[in-house]
Amino acid sequence: MHKRQVSHPLTHEGRWEEAVSPSGNRKDISVTSDTSHVAADVDPGSWAVALTPRLAQFVAVARHEHVTRAAHELGVPQSTLSRAMVRLEEDLGVALFARRGRTVSLTPAGRTFLASAERALASVEQAAEAVRADADPAAGKVAFGFLHTLGSETVPGLIRSFRVDHPRVRFSLVQTYGEAMIERLRAGDLDLCLTSPVPDAPDLAARRLDEQRLRLVVPEEHPLARRRRVRLVEAADEAFITLEPGYGMRRIFDALCAEAGFRPRIAFEGEEAETLRGLVAAGLGVALLPPPAVPRPGVRELAVTQPRAVREIGVAWVDGRPETPPVAAFRAFLLSRRGRLLA
Repeated sequence: MHKRQVSHPLTHEGRWEEAVSPSGNRKDISVTSDTSHVAADVDPGSWAVALTPRLAQFVAVARHEHVTRAAHELGVPQSTLSRAMVRLEEDLGVALFARRGRTVSLTPAGRTFLASAERALASVEQAAEAVRADADPAAGKVAFGFLHTLGSETVPGLIRSFRVDHPRVRFSLVQTYGEAMIERLRAGDLDLCLTSPVPDAPDLAARRLDEQRLRLVVPEEHPLARRRRVRLVEAADEAFITLEPGYGMRRIFDALCAEAGFRPRIAFEGEEAETLRGLVAAGLGVALLPPPAVPRPGVRELAVTQPRAVREIGVAWVDGRPETPPVAAFRAFLLSRRGRLLA
């Protein structure tokens, strides 16, 4: 008998936060910024591949302690089931059954193997029920990603409106920056995402939904603070506070500065727009940002007249990937909000 190589799972560090109700049940919305991934390398010669098809057969024989009755339950010939059990023992190199005609009883090794086999089959059953529940048209799940700047008002308002007609649909919400969101979309962690700029890639489908005017944010004592409008080039000599590379707003900012004819001097780079506003309020520089959900004291927000400073916001998904009914319904809802996503 050949020796099989058993593969071990490779665990990636991360964090998953799940909202639970006081009773301990899952709520219908969970929010996370990171997730844990457990990847198992299933080698063609592994025990998992060799044994999985026979686990249900083994459990049936073990429970009935009778090959014929187990074969009847499974709807297979008795001879086929007998050969499968013999092959299972040969592969393992361990006797699982003590045989008396067609009646069998478990050996100590068989009892040990039965406990693990039952747990494995229960896990498969739970996995099947979970994916079926997520695809349920009325109460399934949507994994939805969006930018941090859309999290305080836009996304809660969208979900509230959607659930008027779909009250039981559950959401797994992920807030992150543009590049990470697209990576997670491609990896299958997300069904849909709201992002900016709208991606243009052959493997993705995307639709523009709305646009948002950007503002030059300056400290309230800044010489430009008395103005209501400004050309971006008028801030060319300022120290800028901006998001880190990889953020969609950073790409838009760099492109607008280039269009205005200057290369910005970067004083601070951060990960969250409201933190940048705080740095501006402290007099540490100026920033080009989307409007805040709530006005921030200590700063003035100026309209940029030239170049046209906007960011387009769109919904993206993986082109051609099958989608469940709740995902299809939420995507259709988002597309119906074109031109009024940010209202």
